[in-house]
Amino acid sequence: MSQRIIAMWSGPRNISTAMMRSWESRSDTRVIDEPFYAHYLRHTGYDHPGADEIIRCYEIDWRVVVEGLLADRAEEPIVFQKHMTQHMLKHIDRSWLNAVSNCFLIRDPRRMLLSFSKVIPKPRLDQTGLPQQVEIFNWVRAASGTTPPVIEAKDVLRDPEGTLRVLCAALGVSFDRAMLSWKAGARASDGIWAKHWYASVEKSTGFAPYTEDDTPLPAEMKGLLEACRGLYEQMAQYCIN
Repeated sequence: MSQRIIAMWSGPRNISTAMMRSWESRSDTRVIDEPFYAHYLRHTGYDHPGADEIIRCYEIDWRVVVEGLLADRAEEPIVFQKHMTQHMLKHIDRSWLNAVSNCFLIRDPRRMLLSFSKVIPKPRLDQTGLPQQVEIFNWVRAASGTTPPVIEAKDVLRDPEGTLRVLCAALGVSFDRAMLSWKAGARASDGIWAKHWYASVEKSTGFAPYTEDDTPLPAEMKGLLEACRGLYEQMAQYCIN
């Protein structure tokens, strides 16, 4: 059976978990939640909520993770992999990306940092995933000879159906209206880190309406925001909608 493997690359505190819910709502799709997280925590030593439990319960060898991602032959014709770009550490071989359909999800860095810093105080640039997102995007673009699709979180929230239709078309799959809503609650497909990160998504039944927010960042994060903004703009120029 021909199977389409979709890898969506996002940074933290985006709407990546809502996107995972959206894809899982399709009858033809199975989802995988952040498969490199345990390796990332073991290698970096970052003190994330529940880190010890994550390392204990999930595969920590990135080679084994990659082998599993490519060998997976679920009954469903589509497998959607939700990835955090910061989890793809420099020593992880990128060549496996040639075997999947890659797409990228970005979010305004000020809003991302406001949310992220509530869980990870004083984040570093590498923890935002933006340097890695640009690097992975450029790698895929060079290796494939084509520009992979990029979508912006606010566009999804403003026009879920329109944005998802464009994304599906770019990935070569049909749009399914089931992607627009889902039942509230936790999912068996969620990582065990859901209890620390997914509270709002577990209450949701669809994409939340987009709202403007001009809350300023603390002054000490200005330099980080400027660095994030430059990386974000490198990605934003390729948005497909």
